[in-house]
Amino acid sequence: MSPPPPINTRPIPRTSASRTTSKIKRGTIFDPFTWEPFKDFPFPPSSLVSHENSAFVNTRIDWKETPEAHVFKADLPGLKKEEVKVEVEDDRVLQISGERSVEKEDKNDTWHRVERSSGKFLRRFRLPENARVDEVKASMENGVLTVTVPKEEVKKPDVKAIEISG
Repeated sequence: MSPPPPINTRPIPRTSASRTTSKIKRGTIFDPFTWEPFKDFPFPPSSLVSHENSAFVNTRIDWKETPEAHVFKADLPGLKKEEVKVEVEDDRVLQISGERSVEKEDKNDTWHRVERSSGKFLRRFRLPENARVDEVKASMENGVLTVTVPKEEVKKPDVKAIEISG
């Protein structure tokens, strides 16, 4: 009887095994650092947005739905209504954009801190099917933009009671 073939007792280096495993997981929903859930949306990915002094990143917008409408509120301190644009595109996308101007610099000024953002901002929201895009209203008060998108009335089904004989 011949002896069994030699067993390879050489261990697999941990780095190779972990690299292989990470390649399998990368790009899946199980890897929160690389999963890009909005990559197929028609909007620019977050990686293309400049985070340095960007007003785009700092423009926060709330969206709530009431029984009558979808209501969007944006804090836009220091902006006039003429500096803000609200549009609805054909494919039911609400777009809110504008520009925060850079403060004029004087050569004699010494800046100690610059925290307010400046530049262009743009936010887009896909509106649901029940939105009445032809009746959108916008108002601005105390630096808060409010956009109201009325909803279509839900038609209640006609219910007819049937008498049971017998």
